[in-house]
Amino acid sequence: MSRTRSVAGSTLGPNRRTVLAAAGAVSVSAGVGYALRPSDSQAATVAEAAAEGPVTVPRQAVPAGLGPFTRGTTLNNVSAPLGAGGYRRLGEGPAWQRVVRSELAEPRSGRAARRTTMAAFVQFTDLHLTDVQHPLRLEYMRSADQDAWRPQEALTVQGATSLVERINALRGAPVTGSPLHFVMTTGDNTDNNAHSELEWFMKVMSGGRMTPNTGDPRHYEGVQNSGLPLYWQPDSVTRDFDKRHGFPHIEGFLAAAIREVRSPGLNMPWYSTVGNHDSLPLGCYASHSDPFLTDFAVGGKKLMDLPAARSKALQDQIRSSQDPRGIAFRELIQAHTRDLRSVTPDEKRAPFTRADYLKAHLDPAYAGVGPVGHGYSKDNLDAGTQYYTFRISDDVIGISIDTTDPGGHYQGSIGAAQVRWLERTLKEQEKAGSYAIVFSHHTSESMTNTHLDPAHPTERRYDGGALVSLLASHRNVLAWVNGHIHRNVITAHSAPDNRSFWEISTASHIDFPQLAGIIELVDNNDGTLSLFTTLVESAAPHRTDYSDLSQTGLAALYRELSFNAPGSGRDLSGSAGDRNVELVLKKG
Repeated sequence: MSRTRSVAGSTLGPNRRTVLAAAGAVSVSAGVGYALRPSDSQAATVAEAAAEGPVTVPRQAVPAGLGPFTRGTTLNNVSAPLGAGGYRRLGEGPAWQRVVRSELAEPRSGRAARRTTMAAFVQFTDLHLTDVQHPLRLEYMRSADQDAWRPQEALTVQGATSLVERINALRGAPVTGSPLHFVMTTGDNTDNNAHSELEWFMKVMSGGRMTPNTGDPRHYEGVQNSGLPLYWQPDSVTRDFDKRHGFPHIEGFLAAAIREVRSPGLNMPWYSTVGNHDSLPLGCYASHSDPFLTDFAVGGKKLMDLPAARSKALQDQIRSSQDPRGIAFRELIQAHTRDLRSVTPDEKRAPFTRADYLKAHLDPAYAGVGPVGHGYSKDNLDAGTQYYTFRISDDVIGISIDTTDPGGHYQGSIGAAQVRWLERTLKEQEKAGSYAIVFSHHTSESMTNTHLDPAHPTERRYDGGALVSLLASHRNVLAWVNGHIHRNVITAHSAPDNRSFWEISTASHIDFPQLAGIIELVDNNDGTLSLFTTLVESAAPHRTDYSDLSQTGLAALYRELSFNAPGSGRDLSGSAGDRNVELVLKKG
């Protein structure tokens, strides 16, 4: 069994060992970690926060490992389709084996007996907790693109809660047996940038009861009981588009989907990184200041049907990034006022701002196991920033960055002020002897959007290539962990002078195969390090029972519907080298 290093919380500073001892007392009060204020640590002052960023510490970790633990991971088994035909049920499929990737360093024999654990944590990404009755949703674009609406979307809360249950049941990391020290979400935690969804996300992660329903508290009001054959009508006998492809008739589905859900909350600290769907209405519009869209979001009208040609034109406008402020979208809604259907208004559907997002994370009601703020601090709130650092272990820091472009569009970029902060942080930690793992929502290849930030119109925006160059210029960067593309992709980035890192992009938890990832960092004690990635599914059973509309039964159905969603990609799990892997690195 591998030896496990202490992963006690600490602040970042020149004398890490001294600060570590002092920080221990404040990091384990009733099992909860606390974001340190400037008076408690070397965190930046409010005035410096925009440039320096706040620092947080995790809960003290349990020191001893239990041995490799693969139960509940894809090293044990994976859901897979049964039989043939259109709509397919799921069952237990063969496990995904471990693959060793050596593009950046040659693996040396005997390393398994020598390795010591430096970190072990979990990545959630692209939960897309969805208010499916929200008036601003673009479901009607399905008339032009069948993939523009997902039949499983009404069950995102049940599915995410089942994922929390799975992580809570893991007794240790699958390779080293180390305790799992924290969970990091890498953005698109919500789908429509709605207050309702933000509340559900906070309760899923930290624990609580929630009702995934807005509008009329008595029943569902949306496209799935509209009678429109464009959408799966689970409760009716309508011969809709999806039933023609084998989707079942399930009496009581919608009533069950909007019933109360209870989440136990994660039993370990969790941290949060922001994504474009968390920052921008519909994940693409810089329109928080547009009163029309805000009023429409909380109002009593909803567009559910649109001719294919108009849907295609809207889709093309969004993809082109030529309408980042949603002007054409507003004009489309205004042009179709006669086609709007009545729904119950609800203020909870209002878009949330950056400040709202930070306040929700800082709310003690959502602390769960901790830390309070889940990475964010009051300094972030005062400075209006959404990036920070936190101590992962004695020798490793985590850096959460904000790659959403406030100027609009769903692709990402990073502003000059944040780049300067990141460069400074990496240099300081390199000098102090700390490795770094960077977390973001967007991948390097999806950071192609450089619309100017309306709040900082003179500030340059940097793309993914520039960020890769920056990270590769520092020996201490080991990995860049992200999501956004809903696909497992692992990329080796190398630079001269043995400077290299791995980019780990993990599939979403809304599209099949609905995965999260466990990442373990070990020192092989032979001049190399290894990063192990292991994918996990939710705790829901692979087989569904249409008569079981319990919370667990719906979570299982969530997975099966996602596999069968028309137009859904069947390649999102990636190749074998993008799933359960060992990624070898030279020690910097």
